[in-house]
Amino acid sequence: MAGPLGAQENALGANVQGLLDYARAQSPELAAMRLDADAAAQRLGSAGALADPVLRVELMNINNYGNDASPSLWPAKVGSTEYRLMQPLPGWGKRDLRRDVAAADAEQASARAGATWAELAARIKVTYAEYYRTVGNERLTREVLDLMSRLEQVAQARYAGGLVAQQDAIRAQLEQTAMRSELISLDNEKRQLQARLNALLARDRAAPLADPQALRPLPGLATSDAASLAERARARNPQVLAEQARVTSAQKSRDLTWSNRYPDWLIGLQTVQSGSRLTEFGVMIELNIPLQQDARRAQEREAESMVGAARSRAEAVANQLLGELAGNLAAFDGARRTEVLVQTQLLPQSELSLRSALAAYETGKVDFATLLDAQRQIRKAQMDRLKAQVEAHVRLAEIERIVGEDL
Repeated sequence: MAGPLGAQENALGANVQGLLDYARAQSPELAAMRLDADAAAQRLGSAGALADPVLRVELMNINNYGNDASPSLWPAKVGSTEYRLMQPLPGWGKRDLRRDVAAADAEQASARAGATWAELAARIKVTYAEYYRTVGNERLTREVLDLMSRLEQVAQARYAGGLVAQQDAIRAQLEQTAMRSELISLDNEKRQLQARLNALLARDRAAPLADPQALRPLPGLATSDAASLAERARARNPQVLAEQARVTSAQKSRDLTWSNRYPDWLIGLQTVQSGSRLTEFGVMIELNIPLQQDARRAQEREAESMVGAARSRAEAVANQLLGELAGNLAAFDGARRTEVLVQTQLLPQSELSLRSALAAYETGKVDFATLLDAQRQIRKAQMDRLKAQVEAHVRLAEIERIVGEDL
């Protein structure tokens, strides 16, 4: 049985993976795109199918002219009845081309569903990282508030002993008031981010979310990985795949347009009934004659232009994504290096400065302003480290969106 800590870690909002799993199962936008993709896939079955055959029944001489019988609509009681069964047949290769167009359209719809999920997942990851930073800043601010409370006690004790002016205690109180004001702003920002996350999850804006517990482990990416990531993006990015499928669809549609230079067929079987007997049988073949060349050539030029437009659009999308990839990878690398610098140098130096300033203040060697500066330096270092961590995860989310998979 999970304890309170385990339950907190598993609560919705405690980690980004839980949010992603919830969104994958509950997002109506994603569900709509999946259904669109399924509908496009179902069209494959009908794309290359033959048209339904046509049965024609023609009653001749229903008024029985020249006979002694009265008018009738019964096949055996009219002059003759002609039965004709006809089946349209497309020209050679047209059925295969129609199936190819439908397959490319289905692939495009599936890629669009993947692009919808990649975009939604990236937005959730980015918002979660901002949520983590806000909660982290709130925690740091509370720690500073506790520290300022202790510093106020030190100042009050020294003031009571006549060692410092009352202004030191008052300044400590002013700092605490400023921290409380900042906590109000952070709480407001946190509630806004919770509402944004709930909107991305298709939940009620006021639905509760747990505080984030941790960020994901970062992969070891560097700017030297740009080439390999670009290849992965070309091969797996849903937007690129959708544009490639659009190019294929345009090419197959062009080929289908060209195939209209050749006729379609209509074959039929025919029989004639006289009285109660079938007296005549026949076979018919019908084809259209493609004589309207001006209209057909215009359609072919249109199809060729559509292919060129699809290729240019695919190239533009790929170039844009690869540019974004390079920029985000550089920013990711910069954020990682900043975090290492703050963690290994700036933060230890700030902590040492605060301890030294506190000891020196207690012995009267420095004034309260120096102590406040040391406190502000360590708080800035902690916030800079948190900011660098979050920036790295924001950039990672964008890189994963562009690459088309988690890293």
